[in-house]
Amino acid sequence: MWLYLAALVGLYYLLRWYRERQVVSDLRDKYVFITGCDSGFGNLLARQLDLRGLRVLAACLTEKGAEQLRDQTSDRLETGIPGVTKTESISAATEWVKERVGDRGLWGLVNNAGIFHPLCCTEWLKIETYVDVLKVNLIGLMEVTLSMLPLVRKAQGRIVNVSSILGRVAFFGGVYCSSKYGVEAFSDVLRRELQHFRVKISIVEPGYFRTGMTDLPWSLGRIKQAWEEVPAHIKEAYGQKFFDAHHNGVKQGLLRCSTNLNLVTDCMEHALISVHPRTRYSAGWDSQFFFIPLSYLPTSLADYILTRSWPKPAQAV
Repeated sequence: MWLYLAALVGLYYLLRWYRERQVVSDLRDKYVFITGCDSGFGNLLARQLDLRGLRVLAACLTEKGAEQLRDQTSDRLETGIPGVTKTESISAATEWVKERVGDRGLWGLVNNAGIFHPLCCTEWLKIETYVDVLKVNLIGLMEVTLSMLPLVRKAQGRIVNVSSILGRVAFFGGVYCSSKYGVEAFSDVLRRELQHFRVKISIVEPGYFRTGMTDLPWSLGRIKQAWEEVPAHIKEAYGQKFFDAHHNGVKQGLLRCSTNLNLVTDCMEHALISVHPRTRYSAGWDSQFFFIPLSYLPTSLADYILTRSWPKPAQAV
């Protein structure tokens, strides 16, 4: 019996491998719009797709980032500097894309832009921080998607939404997790609604990687700043020892971040060029072998595993 089961599992993965290695035709005629291309995943993906021969439309935050990207790529790649939090700039970006894709439509939309709040306890953050993160990571993603959707539908193309493993297991960074859970839900609904238009939606869920958002000095500096701005009664509840332990824990976690960003961009590329893209991509060893299995455990057991090494606040009962 176990031999038959092993054979069936092996056959399943063999068939999946065969299906997933099939690549769509005419890549050089296909346009892909990517947000957040100044650095990190977006920047690497833009260069990767350019080498593949696709026509990349890269949205950067700064002219400096756009210029550096152009210097590293072919003449096929074009850059723009639209924002993803204002309706006017998103509408302008859509018109910019429409002028370039014409009647072919937009083959790929990659919603990669995102921000992270200080890596601290949820109670330490100001409500303005909550609003800013949700505006970029969720509302901005939704608005860009809805604005570009007619172009993607015309091409019967792909939408790739960058979520996070924290969109599957929420245990750190309350508002960031909330925004990524929202991305997961929005993507699931959109995938089911658009299936009859032959538009395919994929979610990429990176684990911990070393990008601008996880830069060590910058991240630790933001934690200290957030702690300094916390009201006195909250500081008393947690205590300086808690903060010191938390600060050290974050530092050790950031030092363990993977530097191999290709683990993420290869998933994005596959979602765009494979005939049979996956619905979800878990990128990174921590994502695949720790967080995903953890997400299937009973909640009480997952809570214990995640929090057993956390420090206790000064006024813990």
